[in-house]
Amino acid sequence: MKRILITGGAGFVGSHLCEELLNRGNEVICLDNYFTGSKQNITHLLDNHNFEVIRHDITMPVFLEVDEIYNLACPASPVHYQYNGIKTIKTSVMGAINALGLAKRTKAKILQASTSEIYGDPDIHPQPESYWGNVNTLGPRACYDEGKRCAETLFMNYHMQNNVRIKIARIFNTYGPRMHPNDGRVVSNFIVQALKGNDITVFGDGSHTRSFQYVSDLISGLIKLMATPDDFTGPVNIGNPIEVSVVDLAEKIIKMTGSKSKIVHMPLPADDPKQRRPDITLAKSALSWEPVVGLDEGLSKTIKYFRETIK
Repeated sequence: MKRILITGGAGFVGSHLCEELLNRGNEVICLDNYFTGSKQNITHLLDNHNFEVIRHDITMPVFLEVDEIYNLACPASPVHYQYNGIKTIKTSVMGAINALGLAKRTKAKILQASTSEIYGDPDIHPQPESYWGNVNTLGPRACYDEGKRCAETLFMNYHMQNNVRIKIARIFNTYGPRMHPNDGRVVSNFIVQALKGNDITVFGDGSHTRSFQYVSDLISGLIKLMATPDDFTGPVNIGNPIEVSVVDLAEKIIKMTGSKSKIVHMPLPADDPKQRRPDITLAKSALSWEPVVGLDEGLSKTIKYFRETIK
């Protein structure tokens, strides 16, 4: 049994990670300040005697004894991370410093939940880990993009200077149950709009593409990355390489929900990437990992969740 800390553990991804690590017989500490996380996401875990919850903001130091740390704390959707850009970048940078300081003191292995957003609006497609990215440091998305890029730098420097055992995962678009219905992400937006019979808002002409992975595939990838030998740090892309245009996704969700919603087009936000697709060659070879849940199966489960939860 390992004692594992998950920062941002009450969030969409964090709650699924808490659940899976508990199922594997570990002791799990969920740390969250509930800025975007929700107690509802972890209520079903509270009776497990191996589960502990701490309300805490990771921008402040935390003192615990742990074997592993998954650093997931940070708003991850444009609506939430742009709401308070200063808070977002402080969470990424100061949160990384505090999590790494804890890992250094306890000699814990630590994984950083980085993001495909570090690639910006890419001019290489698909994106391999060797690509340095194309990011506007002054744009509305920079608080998240640059915060995550700086966090990766901090992780690598703690590894090189202090021998902290690090792992860096670059997470691509992920969806599934427990997504926040108002987080502005394309899958949750479209499903909620379709179920309510509202117009489905597609930004731009809808030809821009994304790659969508179901949350259970991501959790599997994160756990496999954490289990790799200490000399393997990453970064590793974890995402689904099947590319889907945004307008095709909207039409698919209308069909799957049986909705009468119509697609309407809105102006494309500043710095919104036109293409996003991971090269997962490294994940396949180093982690023996690739996604197994298809888009139709994952969307069916997600639609079922939203049918039961939205009012």
